[in-house]
Amino acid sequence: MALYDVVIIGGGPGGYNAAIRAGQLGMKTAIVEGRGALGGTCLNAGCIPSKALLHASEVYEAAATGAHAALGVLGTPTLDLNAMMAQKEAQVATLSKGVEFLMKKNKADYLKGWGRIAGVGKVIVQADDGTERVLATKHIIIATGSVPTPLPGVAIDNGRVIDSTGALSLTTVPKSLIVIGAGVIGLELGSVWRRLGAEVTVVEYQDRILPGMDGEVATTLQRTLSKQGVNFRLGCKVAGASVDDDHVSLSLEAIAGGAAETLAADIVLVAVGRRPFTEGLGLESVGLVTDSHGQIANVHFKTGVDGVWVIGDVTAGPMLAHKAEDEAVACVELIAGKPGHVNYDVVPSVVYTRPEVAAVGRTEEQLKAEGVAYKTGKFPFAANSRAKINHEADGFVKVLVDASNDRVLGVHMVGPNVGDMISEYCLGMELSVTAEDVARTCHPHPTRTEALRQAAMAADGWAMQA
Repeated sequence: MALYDVVIIGGGPGGYNAAIRAGQLGMKTAIVEGRGALGGTCLNAGCIPSKALLHASEVYEAAATGAHAALGVLGTPTLDLNAMMAQKEAQVATLSKGVEFLMKKNKADYLKGWGRIAGVGKVIVQADDGTERVLATKHIIIATGSVPTPLPGVAIDNGRVIDSTGALSLTTVPKSLIVIGAGVIGLELGSVWRRLGAEVTVVEYQDRILPGMDGEVATTLQRTLSKQGVNFRLGCKVAGASVDDDHVSLSLEAIAGGAAETLAADIVLVAVGRRPFTEGLGLESVGLVTDSHGQIANVHFKTGVDGVWVIGDVTAGPMLAHKAEDEAVACVELIAGKPGHVNYDVVPSVVYTRPEVAAVGRTEEQLKAEGVAYKTGKFPFAANSRAKINHEADGFVKVLVDASNDRVLGVHMVGPNVGDMISEYCLGMELSVTAEDVARTCHPHPTRTEALRQAAMAADGWAMQA
C-alpha cells in the first residue's frame, strides 16, 4: 500500500492545481479522477469548450450578418457545425493532455478511477473495470466539484431537454431554444446558439437577469442582448414540461399571478445553477455530512475531521474555477505549514457574452444594504476611442469608492473585453488601491483600459474624456 502525503479526489482546477503546488513543495502526491481526463467540468464540459464555441460563433455571426461590411470586409460564410465542434473538442483534448503533463512534471501520480474515502487516511480508487486500489495518506483533499442542478418537473434527457453539457454538443442548430435560467451559463450558451441561428428565449424566475450582480450592469446587458435578438421572459416559474417527438412544451406561471401559459421550442436548456458533487464519496466513513446546500463546511479549508480538507465548488463560496485554484494553493500551503489565505472580497466574476460583464468587490445594492457611504465613478465605452473605432461602444465601467478614504470597494463593467481588464482592479483592490491611485496611473492610448482610469477619475469628479 502506497503512502502519500496528500491524496486529492477530483482532477478539476482545484484538484490539479493542488497537485501542482503539493509537488512544488516536495510532497508525495496522488490525484484521483474518474472522468478519464483531467481538467474537471471546467476544461471538459464548461469554461473551456463554452469559450471555444462563444468565439467561433462570434466569428460566424460577424461574417453572416455583414457586421464587418463597414470595415470593408465582405463575404457570406457557410456554417459547418461539425467542424466547429471538432475544433472545440481538439482544443479541450490538447489542454487536458497539458494538465496531465503538469502532473508528471510535478511528480504527482495520476490515478484514473473514482475515489472514495474509506476512513481517516484511506482512499479507495475504483477503476472502470471494477478493480480497486487502496491508498494510505496523511491528508485528503476533497475537490470533486459540482454538477448541474435539476429542475423539478423538467426531466433532463439530453435529447430534447438538455443540460449545459448537452448544449455544448448539439449536432444541429435548433430552430428554437428555450433557456431556463438567466444566470451566467444560460446567457453564455443561449448566446452561442442565437448567433448560430436559433430563436432563443430565456425564462427566469426572478424579475431580472444575472441575480446577485450589479443591477445597472444586468439591465444594460439585457437591453443589449434583446437588441441582438434574445427574448426574455422574467418573473416566470416553469411548472412542468411535456416532450414530444419534435418539440418541448413548457408550462409557465407568472410569479406576479395570472393565467398559466405554454411556451414551446425544439430544445430546452436547463441552466438553473449547479450543486456540489459528493455522491459516492464515502463521507460517512469519517463522519462528515453535507449542509442544507449540499456543501461540506470548512474552516480555512479544514473539515471537521483531522487530515480531511475541502476546496472548490463542493464547499462554500462562488462556484468559479479561479476561486478553486486560489483555494488549492492556500490549502496545500497550510498543509505544508505555511501561511495560506484567500481574499474572497477580491474574487472576480465574468460573463462571456458580447459585450462581456466583469465584476469584483461589492455591488451598489450591497453597499446600500450595509449602510456604507460611497462615491460612484462611471465612464461609458462610447467615449473611449479604441472601443469607438472598433464598433464596440456598448457598456460602461463603474467604480464604487469608499467616501471616507477613497478606497475602491467594487468595480462593475459591461463592455468589450472587460473580462481581461478586470484584473487591473483585482490587483489594485488586493493592494488597497484608491481611486486617485488609478486615476494618476498612466494608461496606454488608444486602449479600452483608459476607461478604467477615466471611471476612477469620475469617482473624484474630474473625468476628462466624457
